[in-house]
Amino acid sequence: MAALVGTSIEWYDFYVYATAAAIIFPHVFFPEDLDPALATLASFGTYAVAFFMRPLGGIIFGHIGDKLGRKPALTFTLVLMGVATTLVGVLPGYATIGIWGPILLILCRMAQGLAVGGEWGGASLMSVESAPPKWKTFYGGFTQVGNPIGALMASGAFWILSAMGDEILMSWGWRLPFLFSIVLIGFGFWVRYRVEETPVFEEKVEGKKQSTPILFALKNNWLPILLGFCIIAMSSGGYVIATTFVQNYADTPEIGLDKSIILGAMTVAAFIELLVTLPLAALGDKIGPKKVMYLGIFPSFLVIIPLVLSIQAKNVALIWLFVILIRVTLSGAWAPLSTLMAQMFRPQARYTSMSLSYGLGAAVWGGLSPAIASLLLIATGGNFWSVVGFFGLLTIAAFIGVRFAPQHSDMAPVTGSFEARTDTTAVGVADVEETDK
Repeated sequence: MAALVGTSIEWYDFYVYATAAAIIFPHVFFPEDLDPALATLASFGTYAVAFFMRPLGGIIFGHIGDKLGRKPALTFTLVLMGVATTLVGVLPGYATIGIWGPILLILCRMAQGLAVGGEWGGASLMSVESAPPKWKTFYGGFTQVGNPIGALMASGAFWILSAMGDEILMSWGWRLPFLFSIVLIGFGFWVRYRVEETPVFEEKVEGKKQSTPILFALKNNWLPILLGFCIIAMSSGGYVIATTFVQNYADTPEIGLDKSIILGAMTVAAFIELLVTLPLAALGDKIGPKKVMYLGIFPSFLVIIPLVLSIQAKNVALIWLFVILIRVTLSGAWAPLSTLMAQMFRPQARYTSMSLSYGLGAAVWGGLSPAIASLLLIATGGNFWSVVGFFGLLTIAAFIGVRFAPQHSDMAPVTGSFEARTDTTAVGVADVEETDK
């Protein structure tokens, strides 16, 4: 529950900004005489800043999580995210304070990036390290459910506001979803404050704390960190292409779709994603998390093509169909991610290693993908097939990462049975022997 509530709130805060960056901020925080394409690119630049703060957040909060425990680190990330998001809701725009508007916006976004950089890895470990041996992917799925819940609340809020008219949405309505964050943070803090520490930390890490977790991670876990970086290509880069960038593409003058159409489709898609995430995670306990990842990576590439064509044709029914379908396929690359990556690292410096790997992947793939897609469209004169090709590169990178990802057996507490400690995919004799020692 602590992992689910906390990640839901943090992803809500993150996606509120992402949605606003696509349809609001180009008009509010940048000069009116700036070319719309450049204003959008600048807005996505502020969006990308948070992704590049994630590795630093992973190092900072990973250090806290590996030294003091998962619980205090996750409490800090939740408060930081809530404060930053609420401040965005009260920032004056460019017309009021000029260049200071986007500068303050970037500072708030940097704080969001730090918080998310430490949030996901810790929440994943909180759920996976506390899970029964045979249900680790399912329990890890509760962390992943936070993403569609946050996206559902964020896109739903803007969908409702867009129905009130562009004048209200663009003037003051967009601020309400940001200000609402303060209410969610209070509830999330109460839940996180009451949660117990994970048994793996108490039994395996607390007595073997590394003096500098980041140095241990870079020395001993560099290869899994690199493979995790590749895995994130689809679940982060592909996801922001299919959500944030697609929203902006539908809103361009060449397409000119009404904002409520794409926002409505994204809201329903987030709800469907919410429904399928846990079943897909449970499937990972039956057939292995890697196979579920494959079921998500390749179909997502196939669905992005008809999604783009339906937007170009302005076919509302097909837009809704393929927006929903790609969120289902992307869920396959997202639902087992917590458990798959948690099993890639041994307990010592696991929080730091996992957060750093995820943060680097999110920074490069997630942070740069919208800007790269925008630049490709500008460079090719609006030819979206260049973006489809870029999506294909994300698919290949994710496949390589999943294919060679190691999976260790030391997720269960040392007090568990031999059977419990070896009930994972691709466990080796050396892993069991080290656990027994």
